[in-house]
Amino acid sequence: MASLQHTQPPVFFNTSDNIGNAWMLTGYDDAYFVLRHPEIFTTRGSVGFPRSPDDWFDFIPLEIDPPQHRRYRGIVDPLFSPKAIAKLEASIRALANELIDAFIDRRECEFTRDFGRPLPVSVFLGLMGLPQDMRDTFVDWAVGLLHSQSREVAGNSMRSIAAYLKDVIADKTRHPDDGVISTIVHTRPDGEPLSDKEVFGFVFFLFIGGLDTVFATLNNVFLWLAENPRRRQEIIDRPDHLAAATEELLRVFSVTFAGRLLTQDHELHGVQMKKGDKLTCILPAANYDPAAFEHPQTIDFDRPRKPMLAFAGGVHSCMGAHLARLEMRVCIGEFLRRIPDFRLQDGCRIEYYPGGVVGPKALPLCW
Repeated sequence: MASLQHTQPPVFFNTSDNIGNAWMLTGYDDAYFVLRHPEIFTTRGSVGFPRSPDDWFDFIPLEIDPPQHRRYRGIVDPLFSPKAIAKLEASIRALANELIDAFIDRRECEFTRDFGRPLPVSVFLGLMGLPQDMRDTFVDWAVGLLHSQSREVAGNSMRSIAAYLKDVIADKTRHPDDGVISTIVHTRPDGEPLSDKEVFGFVFFLFIGGLDTVFATLNNVFLWLAENPRRRQEIIDRPDHLAAATEELLRVFSVTFAGRLLTQDHELHGVQMKKGDKLTCILPAANYDPAAFEHPQTIDFDRPRKPMLAFAGGVHSCMGAHLARLEMRVCIGEFLRRIPDFRLQDGCRIEYYPGGVVGPKALPLCW
């Protein structure tokens, strides 16, 4: 991602099979502008997941632009506010230690399977009101949809998720609880319930958004921690500085992209982009822009605070950002407190998932 700042122009056209025909942006200021001007760069129809034209639904609230966007964000924002998320810290910390208890005496773990994925996914399922015993099934569906290079596999995963969530929505309609899905099902913005399509698109988007990004970021961060013992010790020696260290690690190891469609012709760096063109902000690359961050490839835990783009920005900024930050901070703090010295297992080869969320497939550690 950092190398894109030197090997590509700030705007270039990508014709790869994975991305499709789309403009790519790598600059921080350009991404910042795109994210804050939905009247030019819309999210509507920008998500590439397979959907039937005969049974179309929007991913809500991602594919809804202002002013309608606020109607949907207002339903769930209170559930993901700093005050609401702070109440979860004790339970997240307890879960982190429960997971560590299961492997610490083995003196090894496969970080992805044993810690990096189960912690954020379990927290998310609890918030949504979904069963914990289906965690691995949900993860398999998400991997098939987000990372498969086969449209058949992605389509099968999409159908499995859709069928399951329709049953869940029906159940929450009959048996409300205090989870996010039930809140969406029973909300009455403007005094009227959401339509069936709105409820489904809302629940589907949240389901997908909560299963992969924190896990991928944790994998990236712990790979770096395993390979950099001196910097790891720096975090251990400054526990009061953990929030700042986490923010810098989020900048360096951000994992997501932001896709948009142009609603009108627009010129950027002399490039004439046309109405209807697809565009992708490569946010991990933008976080390495030297015009925005001095010596961007240096991980500086004392870097002056500046908004980074790990959680996108503007009206479509990630609604789970407060939760992700808390999970990252707790995971790093508790793991280093109990297992301060660890490394990659000998002979392991790190491989990455293809797709729009960047992180290692597996991370075998030992100590």
